[in-house]
Amino acid sequence: MRHLYIERRLTPLNLFVASADDAACAHAVQDYGEALRDLAAVNIFAGDLLFKNFGVTRYGRIVFYDYDEIEYITDCTFRSIPDAPPGFDDTSGETWYPVGPRDVFPEEFGTFLLTDPRVRSAFVDRHAELLTARWWRAVAQANADGRAREVLSYPDQVRFR
Repeated sequence: MRHLYIERRLTPLNLFVASADDAACAHAVQDYGEALRDLAAVNIFAGDLLFKNFGVTRYGRIVFYDYDEIEYITDCTFRSIPDAPPGFDDTSGETWYPVGPRDVFPEEFGTFLLTDPRVRSAFVDRHAELLTARWWRAVAQANADGRAREVLSYPDQVRFR
């Protein structure tokens, strides 16, 4: 056998959150933030951070499974949205700032990902810095400098010695 593919059964995170009680929802959303941090630590930006692209395992772990829009963190430009110029019509649907092909605006993540108040609360309580360009730039710089942190999949008590 040259290749072996294993596919786990997952519940898409968006469906899990919709039917979960408050405690399970908070745990899943906090683990989702940890998954984003772990991906970033190994120089991966998921691209499409929607909950439907992440799944919940039967053990309650969050797994990213949609690879079609991934980018290296170091190839992205994480920017803050500049203030609108005076007199700009914010209902026009147009941006007042230039956007490049690899520009990412983390402060917009909340607009699309955190529409449910209990999801927003759980995420912001533990991962508010993920909504800032500063955090993403710092992780990108750490990766570029070779200071990426090690990401281990399992806790010490279940790892092989």
